[in-house]
Amino acid sequence: MLNRVMIIGRLGADPELRYTQSGQPVCSLRIATDESYTDKDGNRVDRTEWHSVVAFGKTADHCNQFLHKGSLVYVEGKLSTRKWQDQNGHDRYTTEIRAERVQFLDRKENGPQKPAQRKERGYRTTNEECPDLGPVYPSEPLDMNIPF
Repeated sequence: MLNRVMIIGRLGADPELRYTQSGQPVCSLRIATDESYTDKDGNRVDRTEWHSVVAFGKTADHCNQFLHKGSLVYVEGKLSTRKWQDQNGHDRYTTEIRAERVQFLDRKENGPQKPAQRKERGYRTTNEECPDLGPVYPSEPLDMNIPF
């Protein structure tokens, strides 16, 4: 049997770091992937799919330290469904990607990656410093505005 997931997408929110009872770091990520196609009437249709991703250990720490809303990432892992109970005692299920590998695809910088940390330490945060390299994948708009 094979259970393998590979996605490239952008974070829709800053990573959320928490710890298990044993002290192991766990980082939750919300990642958006998109696709576009032309329907039978000739209209362009854009579709976004949201993925819940969970990373553990050092990977979780690194994700929390270097990623932020809008970061471009490659995630490789497996699908996992877990069962939990809501406040009313009803069984609920969550399917998420358990990350085995997270690769940061944004341009490397010297220093901290989170926007607030860059401002605190005097790093430039405008797009003036970065050349326009075009879209990361074909369906991404050229202006790189993130809708979330």
